[in-house]
Amino acid sequence: MTIINLKYTKVKYHPTADIQSKNIGINTIIWQYVIILPDAVIGDNCSIDAFCFIENDVIIGDNITIKNGVSIWDGIRIENNAFIGPYVTFINDKFPRSKVYPDKFFGAYIEKGASIGANATIMSKIRIGSYAMIGAGSVVTKDIPNNTIWVGNPARQVGYVCDCGHPLNDLFHCSNCNSDYKLEKNRIIKK
Repeated sequence: MTIINLKYTKVKYHPTADIQSKNIGINTIIWQYVIILPDAVIGDNCSIDAFCFIENDVIIGDNITIKNGVSIWDGIRIENNAFIGPYVTFINDKFPRSKVYPDKFFGAYIEKGASIGANATIMSKIRIGSYAMIGAGSVVTKDIPNNTIWVGNPARQVGYVCDCGHPLNDLFHCSNCNSDYKLEKNRIIKK
């Protein structure tokens, strides 16, 4: 890895990466064959794995992992501590045509701590709630509430998940970290 000074911070990157943005935070690592366009913003302590592409109108928070083969298109926002699995596909235009562009692209909004499994497809204008978990291969067509687990095509809710990433039992208890939650107005809340 090579260390480059971008906006007075140290970023580790592979020499095959094409980094055009100067808005990349401290301790971020950028791997082989990554392309980052000039206006993209990437936070501290991120890992952008091989063969990723990041467009201009993109904001990526701190402590984000983006695994191999993911394209982050214009209009996508990813909050801190999110995980984007390998080959996740984001959509930012519901009615695409070649050489016909909307005035504004509406990508997904991924809230803090959410995890998206490998090969999932996330449609445009979707909000994935804090600490939600999307199963591998799922197709997400609607907003996802906080701390929920979704799988399938189209994705459907199959349970609840703790902030630590482990499923909650029927009493909304996490046996991994001993946390308790309650269901209030169709939303799960940590006690």
